[in-house]
Amino acid sequence: MAAMQICPNCRRSLPEINRFCTQCGRRLDAGNSAQDRTTRPISTPEQLNLAVLYGMVATLMVAVLFPPWETPPAQAPEFLGIHFVLSPPTPEAIVSRMLLTIELTTITIAGLYGAFFFRKR
Repeated sequence: MAAMQICPNCRRSLPEINRFCTQCGRRLDAGNSAQDRTTRPISTPEQLNLAVLYGMVATLMVAVLFPPWETPPAQAPEFLGIHFVLSPPTPEAIVSRMLLTIELTTITIAGLYGAFFFRKR
């Protein structure tokens, strides 16, 4: 037979696994007495490493200012390098949206993973 506990409010007998009374809704403190709660350490939430997040934001800004360039659609595809956004390598060069998307996504994932990995405990 399963162990039972009594609700201190309505005196209903309930299985020990219940955390709340099914009759009146009061919280049942079986096994969680005030003494047990005070002896357990209070856990504080872990914080992401802000320095890594700021580094990620700075890297994202640099990636937007220095995007990858490619030849226009009329020419054979060719990567022209990474140049400042206002000075393309050739007059007809265009910013490669696909490569820029891959670059920004990779930086974001790496930054968030790094901030989590180096979080303060």
